[in-house]
Formats: sequence, C-alpha cells, structure tokens
Amino acid sequence: MATKFCEKNSTFLFVVSGYFYPAEYQSSDPNTKPSYLARLLFSYAKIRAIKSRKENLLYICAAISEMKPVTILNSDHFQLTINRLCYQLIENHDDFSNAVLLGLQPRGIFLVDRLHKELKRILNDQPIQAGSLDITFYRDDFGRRDKPLMPSTTDIDFIIEGKNVILVDDVLFTGRTVRSGLDAMLAFGRPKKVELLVLIDRRFTRDLPIQPDYIGNSVDSLKGEKVLVKWQHTDGQDEVILYTPDDNE
Repeated sequence: MATKFCEKNSTFLFVVSGYFYPAEYQSSDPNTKPSYLARLLFSYAKIRAIKSRKENLLYICAAISEMKPVTILNSDHFQLTINRLCYQLIENHDDFSNAVLLGLQPRGIFLVDRLHKELKRILNDQPIQAGSLDITFYRDDFGRRDKPLMPSTTDIDFIIEGKNVILVDDVLFTGRTVRSGLDAMLAFGRPKKVELLVLIDRRFTRDLPIQPDYIGNSVDSLKGEKVLVKWQHTDGQDEVILYTPDDNE
C-alpha cells in the first residue's frame, strides 16, 4: 500500500523533498536551493511519521532522501559578496578615518580579516583599524552550560570612544551573540554609532530584536538546520553551505 501511495503521489514526494517549483522555475541544477516552505513540509512529514508510527508514513519518509547540503555561496559568489560589502562600507564611511571594524569571536574574525585586506586593497593601503572581540563572559548562557566555555582573545589596540564601530560576524541567527558583543564592546568605550555586518542573515530565527545593516546573503532556514562558512586559508575553499546536522552533532 505504501508503495502504491508513493507511486500515485509522486507530486507529494516532489514537494516534500524540496524541489517543487512552477515549471518555468524548475532547474536540473542539484544545488538549486529548496524553498523554505518545502523544507518545512519535509520536517513536518518526518515528525508526523515518528509520532504516528504508521508504516506508510514511515515508508514515505524513508523514500525521501535526507536534504543534501545546499550551496548558498560558491567561491566566485563568495568573493563577489565580499567586494560588494566593502564598497557598501566605503560608501558610508569613506576613508575610515572615524570608523573601526570589530570581528566577533570566534568566527567573525575570519570575515573581518578578509574585509580588512580587501578594503586596504581598494583604498590603496589606507590605514584601517580592525580588531577582534571576545564575548565569552558576556553571553547570556555563561555558567548555564554543562561544558565550560573556553574564552578567545580580544585584540583591540585602538580607541573606540566616539568612533563609528562596525561589528562583524559570519552568521546572524538568534541575535544573542551580537547582544553579547554590544555589552563586551562597551568595556572599551562609548561609540558614536554601532552598525552590524554579517555574511549570512538567517531570517525568521531571531530571539532578540537585532537586525544587520550590511548583509552578504539572506537565508530562510529551519531551526534544525545549520549554516557553515568555509574559508580558503582554513578550509581550503571559500564556500557557504546550508545543511541538516546528524543527530549526534
């Protein structure tokens, strides 16, 4: 019966597997990003299958392959995105004489380093102040976790008092890391203005009312999914992927 259901309802499987689009938008590219609604339907079907324990639903979910990692940015688009963010920063801050970049540990420092190098190239080695900020002791879950948090380093050898500060992180998710960063930053002075730059904005997943000023790319994702940013100097390539982690991850 389950087999007949699958054969007669191939459209349903097509929808739930994340590749249901109008004919004019269908693509043979395996990296085509599934729609947010399709991935939501897929997760819902899995939950219903587990709760109902019905053989036919379990069969359907087994027949649908797990969502493969989706490439959000490949290496070419990655570099184009970095360039665009740099020009947006230059448009608002000119020669950076009154602006500084602060990368949030641990992953934001990779993005701030790339932005710093690219900005200096574009501005002919114009001095640009950039540093890293550790937020460990300002996290709202500090002391509430089973495993102790290991602090990273803070490297700020300049004054941020009265300056325009651009906080930089690779992925904006719940907003809690940025909130911690704002508190940690105030220990070094009172900025004139604070802006937020992120490479990936995971929309619809915010726990706090925090929104970025500069966005590399926006992604509609489920809570159970993760965004992984890879860097050429640490991972061998520039890439951003969206994936569903294993149960033991």
